[in-house]
Amino acid sequence: MGFVESKIPIVQAPMVGSGAALAAAVCKAGGIGSLACAALSPDQAREAVAAVRAAAGRDAPLNLNFFCHQAPAFDPETQRRWIETLAPYYAEIGLDIAKAGAGPGRAPFDAAMCEVVEETRPPIVSFHFGLPAPALLDRVKATGAQVWSSATTVREARWLRDRGVDAVIAQGLEAGGHRGMFLDTDIGAQPGLFALLPQVVDAVDVPVIAAGGIADGRGIAAALQLGARAVQIGTGYLLTPQAGRSALHRKALERATDDATRLTNLYTGRPARGIATRLMREIGPISAAAPAFPLATGAVDPVRLAFEAQGRDDLSVLWSGEAAALARAEDAETLTRRLWDEARSRLAEMARAWS
Repeated sequence: MGFVESKIPIVQAPMVGSGAALAAAVCKAGGIGSLACAALSPDQAREAVAAVRAAAGRDAPLNLNFFCHQAPAFDPETQRRWIETLAPYYAEIGLDIAKAGAGPGRAPFDAAMCEVVEETRPPIVSFHFGLPAPALLDRVKATGAQVWSSATTVREARWLRDRGVDAVIAQGLEAGGHRGMFLDTDIGAQPGLFALLPQVVDAVDVPVIAAGGIADGRGIAAALQLGARAVQIGTGYLLTPQAGRSALHRKALERATDDATRLTNLYTGRPARGIATRLMREIGPISAAAPAFPLATGAVDPVRLAFEAQGRDDLSVLWSGEAAALARAEDAETLTRRLWDEARSRLAEMARAWS
């Protein structure tokens, strides 16, 4: 089973903090639910899969998503500079700088997670930051799962096609969360979705899923007209009760405008789009001082949590795409069905207008 067999061509983007409840709601509506497994242990991933299937059925069209970055070597000098950069915030909130951690924030796909895929046999396994080692990829394919991965450029899309993916997720610059880039690292050179999408569709002979800036029926219809076989929506679900967002994050989303977000490497060491915070404004959203992904997280998390304990989002991780103002605070299952109804209505209107 793959996205072409789902009743609704909407994929819920895998988002850290949104677990089984959101994935199950989207599956129940006829779309494809996703679990962000990079933030889970193997046992947590198993439990999340079981929870989705208990709520949405054993045959729920579920996508398990993993990161497949290369773990960087720890550099003490880089860590020292990063802690110095964050030291004023530790002092301001009264937190001992010795609490700044150095550990990784996200683990890459490995043999233990591959065993989870082999045991749970999801219909779809998707990757961010390229693909895992060939031996692991072969094991995933042997389960019968469709393999998807994100591309931020045509060159990345072709690279993925040449390695046998079943679908390419074309991620435009508008998308929230981490950039899926793995061959091209120049953020300024990356295109927005509606420039990227038709070029990827033309370049590869596998289905293409459109991601970035899509949060309503108009966006879905436009992506399908440009050749996408499905769309991936993340930010559009963030205000649903199943999304698991904190009160601080919800407030930021509710007041967000089209120009509210920035690409930043401050929270993880890798560019990701989120609502601008005090930390981004004062340090600059992109800093050479940040350690390589995912090592920046260890020093940011303790002080971020200390500010949040006082009800402040100065250093909060407020991931969001550029379409935050289009997000709706309604049940995710209802929203999924309504988005598809709106898209079909828009497509029908366009057909009538030009017939």
